[in-house]
Amino acid sequence: MRDLRPFFAPKSVAVVGAGERPTSSGGAVLKNLAASRFTGRIVPVNPKGGVIQGNEAKTSLREIADPADLAVIVVPPPAIPEVVRDAAASGHKSLLILPGGFAEAGEEGRRRDAEVRGIAEANDLTIAGPNCAGIIGPSFAATFLRDLPKGGGAALISQSGALSEEAICASHLRHIPIGTVVSVGNAMQLGVADYLAYCGEDPAVNSVLLYVESIDDPRRFREIARKVAAKKPVIGLFGGRTLEGGRAASAHTGAAANSDADIAAFAEECGIIRVDSMRRLMLAAKGFGRFPQGFGKRVLLLSNSGGPGVLATDRASVEGLELVELPERMKSVLRQRLPPEASIANPLDLLADAREERFADTLASALVDADAFDAILMIHVVPFMVDAGPVIRAMAPMCRNARLPIMHSMMGTLEQRADWFRTMEEAGVPMFEDAEAMAECAGLLARYEAARRRATSGGDGPPALKGRG
Repeated sequence: MRDLRPFFAPKSVAVVGAGERPTSSGGAVLKNLAASRFTGRIVPVNPKGGVIQGNEAKTSLREIADPADLAVIVVPPPAIPEVVRDAAASGHKSLLILPGGFAEAGEEGRRRDAEVRGIAEANDLTIAGPNCAGIIGPSFAATFLRDLPKGGGAALISQSGALSEEAICASHLRHIPIGTVVSVGNAMQLGVADYLAYCGEDPAVNSVLLYVESIDDPRRFREIARKVAAKKPVIGLFGGRTLEGGRAASAHTGAAANSDADIAAFAEECGIIRVDSMRRLMLAAKGFGRFPQGFGKRVLLLSNSGGPGVLATDRASVEGLELVELPERMKSVLRQRLPPEASIANPLDLLADAREERFADTLASALVDADAFDAILMIHVVPFMVDAGPVIRAMAPMCRNARLPIMHSMMGTLEQRADWFRTMEEAGVPMFEDAEAMAECAGLLARYEAARRRATSGGDGPPALKGRG
């Protein structure tokens, strides 16, 4: 196993190809380093020297007396082999190569790939990339992506730079706690399994998301995935599960053809929670980022509207959740406090005109009998006659101190959506605009216990998945 700490938590970084203009690749890397609040030493490298974005520049890596922990390379592809030679000569051991133009770029690219591999092997260098969008850690970013993730315990390891950018965007739009993002690229030396092993040991990471099209060594990957999944959830989106998608994946990453059944069996062998869309991968990130050990299947669905409650119940059932019977004590309390028309069952229907007292009384009663449930899912439709603000202000402190997981969805025209969602998110409650999506998320979290058991009890026969090459 190679030491990946220089790629996620370096104390010094050299940026070869650095520029003043933030819309250039080298300028964007410097800009993102500053945006990530990286506190280590930054050394821009540019043949012109001078001062670049406030940092004194060197003309080459050979000019740096004290080698940087990480050298980020963003020069044109033909110049990269010479930069790698400079790195070897100057004691720079860890290189992150962002540009393409290697094995994916015809005969010339393959020659360049072989040349750089030879230099790396002869000088004990470790190379991440090439042809990747970079690496982002909790307080470090070596990337030219347009934004940094919201921050949090979820890590994304992706064989697509574009999907990395999509996940970063979703982290802000949907309050998804993603803090680490890895764009794998060509994986000259470091592949998905290497990054997965690192994230498995990183205390800043509480759950790992994968977008995978190809795996070089399925047996090694399975071994690593099981070790990680035994401690923290690993959620996998596998591209190329259809005949047509497999052809596209082969063109993209050289993936071997695998059937959907093979992929499903392999994910199960690894202890991976498999999802079939980017949307569900982000739902898993939202849930596991907040509740990294997941929760059980017994849920209470608390709603103030019948229709959304029915749809959420259907989705919960499809996802394998159980809407358990209400405890007798809870039913007795609610019969005294709720209107006669309210449905005192699971799902609970507080009626559309429910205000803060009704929500708070019901939630308080559920928390008294918290041992009866593994999680509470709340649906709050905001009608014209009720101000949602007092409801949120009443429930947020109760949720903050709750001893079981709570999720909340708000539906309708939400004039103060940003404030209401932020208040509940800060109280530790994942927020949704769609009650069915909330139930999907809960269903994914309820799958972790079974996945963890598979990770710790799997056999060692041939992997179900065919590797690349």
